[in-house]
Amino acid sequence: MPLRLLPFMSVIDRLATHYGEPPPPEVTEPFAMILWENVAYLANDAKRARAFAELLAKTGLTPAGIRKARASSLYAIAEKGILPDQTVQKLRRAAEIARDEFEDNLEPILDKPVAAAKRDLRKFPAIGEPAAEKILLFNRRLPALALDSNALRVLVRLGYTPEHKNYGTMYKAAQRTLAPQLPQDCDALIRAYQLLRRHGQDLCKRTSPACRDCHLRANCTFFCESVASRSF
Repeated sequence: MPLRLLPFMSVIDRLATHYGEPPPPEVTEPFAMILWENVAYLANDAKRARAFAELLAKTGLTPAGIRKARASSLYAIAEKGILPDQTVQKLRRAAEIARDEFEDNLEPILDKPVAAAKRDLRKFPAIGEPAAEKILLFNRRLPALALDSNALRVLVRLGYTPEHKNYGTMYKAAQRTLAPQLPQDCDALIRAYQLLRRHGQDLCKRTSPACRDCHLRANCTFFCESVASRSF
């Protein structure tokens, strides 16, 4: 018998029961969100948050502040992640793009048509379509199912969309499949983003997922197939 997939919002509600309701996002200003994505490459959330707080103290998270900051100061912050030299370059590049193309003010981007807004946001380092959609979602301009890699992994394992070697293809497939079930409400979709990401970080990890501790396991394709093959 095929596995019965839960309705998408039922999954989100179950995650909320397990983890608690997530707080509102602390960072929503678009340039600050771009800096968050760039400040500490491949660092965990705790290290990234420390790097971000230091960047706030040093630069005010403004394009002008980034441009004025000493390279040594930015490097010390970027060392919270790997490849700090490249991180400093990305921070500088982001500040230069903000100046040269947007007069250091990214807020007007948010009010452009969605395609144009995405195009502008994707000019910045480390901002692909998922990150651009996250910025628009968190600013309540686009009711879309934005997903980071943790959240997308959860949806693939649950069985809502097949795994694909091309991340962009997999991302779009998940959005298309779930579109009929999605509320056209930014707050509900922000909640979904946060809870799916939390689950992917805490239990549904890329390696050594804690499937036996997962309250979604009875409706999870990955777990049921793993049990059948006695992987857990």
